[in-house]
Amino acid sequence: MTTIVPKLCALAAAMVLTAGLTGGAAAQQGAAPAAPAGGAGSSGYAQQGSPDAAGPSGAQRALAMPVLYVTSVEVVRTANDPKLDVIRVTGLASSAGWNNPQLVPFFYGKPADDILDLQFIADSPDQSQKADGFVPLGAMFTLESGHPFKGVRVRAGANAIELKAMPGSAQTQIRADSGKDLIGKKYVEKGPAGQGVVTDAELPRGFRTIVPTHGVAGIVHNPNRLNLILDDNNKVVMDFWE
Repeated sequence: MTTIVPKLCALAAAMVLTAGLTGGAAAQQGAAPAAPAGGAGSSGYAQQGSPDAAGPSGAQRALAMPVLYVTSVEVVRTANDPKLDVIRVTGLASSAGWNNPQLVPFFYGKPADDILDLQFIADSPDQSQKADGFVPLGAMFTLESGHPFKGVRVRAGANAIELKAMPGSAQTQIRADSGKDLIGKKYVEKGPAGQGVVTDAELPRGFRTIVPTHGVAGIVHNPNRLNLILDDNNKVVMDFWE
């Protein structure tokens, strides 16, 4: 999935305005409490940045990134004139630290299939985050009366949901492991899942395992990639979202 930077977002929004579409991404999310300055981490050293941080600062990473999953799309048509179609989307971020969720048009001009294509994005964390469970996010987008679209498709980092007709609703259930309870489990690539074991099939797409004898190539940060640090017996000793 291509990351949309602010200039591209603005350009795409401006072009869909000319097709009878009014801007309108709106979302709310509570801010995480600030960490005490110079607080001690569990390892006995001074912890820097967010209390959820699990790695070095990613100062060069892009801020606007797709949210990991979209879980529901609902379009409601207002009763009073001028009628509006209000698109409401919910999803799951990989971790804490994501802010300003919004829906951004993902095309230039009017699409041939008459489906409004939106990307569900947010400002990603500037540091790696502990795998403490997925975090719900929501956003809205408004279409004016007379818009040319018959349906809407919303894309997240790992999945997409499409409504072929508006108004309407659709949802999906995410079964991937968030990483919250993986410490101490044994990683096996394939095989039957069981107590104390985690397999490829249970993990979010694009995860990475790091064994004691391997280095880490590259400096690219991906806050939608789950990292598993393994010991000599392939047991998970640390997990975080990059």
